[in-house]
Amino acid sequence: MTAVAFGSTIAAMSVRVSLVAAARSSALLAERFDDDRPLDHAGWHEIQLVAHTLLPLGAAELRYCSPTPRSRATADALGFAPMAQPALRECDMGRWRGWTLAEVTAREPAAVDTWLCDPRSAPHGGEPLLAFISRIGGWLDTRPACDGLILAVAEPSVVRAALIYALRAPPASYWNVDVRPLSTVTLTGGRGRWSLSLESASR
Repeated sequence: MTAVAFGSTIAAMSVRVSLVAAARSSALLAERFDDDRPLDHAGWHEIQLVAHTLLPLGAAELRYCSPTPRSRATADALGFAPMAQPALRECDMGRWRGWTLAEVTAREPAAVDTWLCDPRSAPHGGEPLLAFISRIGGWLDTRPACDGLILAVAEPSVVRAALIYALRAPPASYWNVDVRPLSTVTLTGGRGRWSLSLESASR
């Protein structure tokens, strides 16, 4: 196979996945692990402010969302009519589910230190961070090839995991990625070979 033909094959196999972080369901310091609360007033207001910039994503050939109330509500408010994907659920936080980080730190400080330092650990009895990142990466890698855009509205933690997987960054980098509500990022590529795509505002 010639270099030109090989390059053409890679291009043909490439897919584009745009990830939109769900709107907020609580203030930052009040966020709870594995939270299943719906959008709060601030979340609905933020959607109204940015809807005009996100609505074009509704033309995506395939549209998905995390199975959480706020991800579904965000996607529905933007008219995306997505399919919920169980694989895009948040990390299973075991017995910490429903607690804030401050509450967990006060009750189990040593366990929190272990969790933050070792991505293979699961002191809460749920899913290790490394397994969570791998699960989200597995979802990315199994997206069907299509000519158009693939869209997913997901929890900020899911978007963070997708970025770490796509960039092949060390799992510890997960804690250094700040994904704000309603922020967007596009990943281009395919199984095991993803790139971060920064596009101009005119596109």
